[in-house]
Amino acid sequence: MKRSWWTLVEQFAFTWIVTASLLLGISSNSYGMEPVFEVEEHSIPDTLLPEKLPLSFYTFDPEEYWAEPRESYWMNFSNFILRQERIQSPKVQSLGNWADRALSGADHNLPNNASYLRVGFATESEYGDPASFKPEVRFRLDIPTTKRKLRLVIESESDELIPLEERQRDRQLTKPDRTSGQTTGAVRYLSQVGDAINLSNDIGARLHFPPDAFWRTTAEKYWKADADWGLRVQQRFYYYHQDGWGARSWFSASRDVGSGWRFWSSTELEWVHRDSKFVTAQIFSTAKRLNNRSIITPRLGVLGESQPGWRTTSAFADLTWRYRLHSDWLFAELIPALTFPREESFKDQGSVVFRIEMYFSGSINPNFMN
Repeated sequence: MKRSWWTLVEQFAFTWIVTASLLLGISSNSYGMEPVFEVEEHSIPDTLLPEKLPLSFYTFDPEEYWAEPRESYWMNFSNFILRQERIQSPKVQSLGNWADRALSGADHNLPNNASYLRVGFATESEYGDPASFKPEVRFRLDIPTTKRKLRLVIESESDELIPLEERQRDRQLTKPDRTSGQTTGAVRYLSQVGDAINLSNDIGARLHFPPDAFWRTTAEKYWKADADWGLRVQQRFYYYHQDGWGARSWFSASRDVGSGWRFWSSTELEWVHRDSKFVTAQIFSTAKRLNNRSIITPRLGVLGESQPGWRTTSAFADLTWRYRLHSDWLFAELIPALTFPREESFKDQGSVVFRIEMYFSGSINPNFMN
């Protein structure tokens, strides 16, 4: 009897061990059958395939991704232009860096070198006048010379030497319509008044014979009036040995107005010593970036003077469409404009300017569209 009872216990224990083993095995297999997520890695060449880039990156159709280039005069000319940017931009930067090191006596050039060279061809077509392309060249050599915020600035033209109306309508004009520029050179000292007002003092001369010495000081401040409005104020005083002294006050307010549009209102008042009068300008403008290549800017402007009495001298309206042809240095502009000058009894004068412009610089602002 005892033997039978012990045998029964052994059989029960054996059965329990087998059952437990099976249950553990099933549980283990169930856990192992859970889905496994693997991270798929893509190589850099695969990531940069043409079909992976957004359509807005291209100016041609997807089926032309792998098309063979066609030999043409335009292709040869455009390839020549692209080579010039690769060749000339390092030269512009190297010139600034060399002058920086030479003037400061340092082994390494300082940052914030704002030197550039702008080369363009523009044509203006007015009522009944044929279009003809005219070359345009502007440059600035802006060199930080010491760690005490002292800079050397050489530029092809200075604001004080250009009439207010011409400055406001600059992009509407081609070289024959502009005041002949005079290169200036100055030593600039940068400082601050408090925590928010930027101050600069320049001492230099117009680089012609005999030289025309000048001095100018500029104070500028930007602040947010509220969540929407941004305000900027600039005050400048200057003195030229040949032309006398002058002063300029400039105020601007801007805000986003929705749908990608931004609105600006700017007011400028300038004292012209040689004419003993004030000139003023009120400009309203908006701008919208249409895509990663183009921006559109419509403007309305009214200009006036204080002599022989306060009166309007002209009004204008223009629309600038600026298109980035290649990278961030080759641009095209189309600017239709209407001007209403007092000397023409405010009769409308229409014009259309088309411009191709190259911007050579060692460090280009990626948002440069102006």
